[in-house]
Amino acid sequence: MEEEIKFIIDSTKEAMHNALLHLEKKYINIRAGKASPAMVNAVMVDYYGSLTPLSQVANVNTPDGMTITIQPWEKNLIPEIEKGIHQANIGFNPMNNGESIIITVPPLTEERRRDLAKQAKHEAEESKIGVRNDRKNANNDIKDLEISEDMKKNLEIDVQKLTDFHINKIDEIFANKEKEIMTV
Repeated sequence: MEEEIKFIIDSTKEAMHNALLHLEKKYINIRAGKASPAMVNAVMVDYYGSLTPLSQVANVNTPDGMTITIQPWEKNLIPEIEKGIHQANIGFNPMNNGESIIITVPPLTEERRRDLAKQAKHEAEESKIGVRNDRKNANNDIKDLEISEDMKKNLEIDVQKLTDFHINKIDEIFANKEKEIMTV
């Protein structure tokens, strides 16, 4: 019985932690005004007939806050990389200098910042829903256990504490991302 209780609590903790990790991954793709190599993660390049992620055919760097440089490992891939950037529809216009591709990241408008903040809030809410679902699943598992009602109540309180902790963490992560997005 003790094993089952430990399993329920541990798996709930892990599931809620995974919701935090998922939120942080989603936030990497929401740009906050400064250039980041993650901005071109969605770019796929036709590499000898097969679609390959950009990171597997070139070095992607950010020499400053407004520029992304892409240094292909083979010079003949430059047109394919440019084509991939256009097809990814990420809103960038690549420039080719013969050696590498340079993308200048335009500054965000106030309206675009608000849209990105809304998107970040939506992702945070999705993560909170995931955490609450994890709580619900744990509470259902606890109800199925053959233990005293007092123990069930105590376990539900423990699960609620876990839920509150992770919800607060999500709020904290969102507040930091919102501040990052809204800072000019």
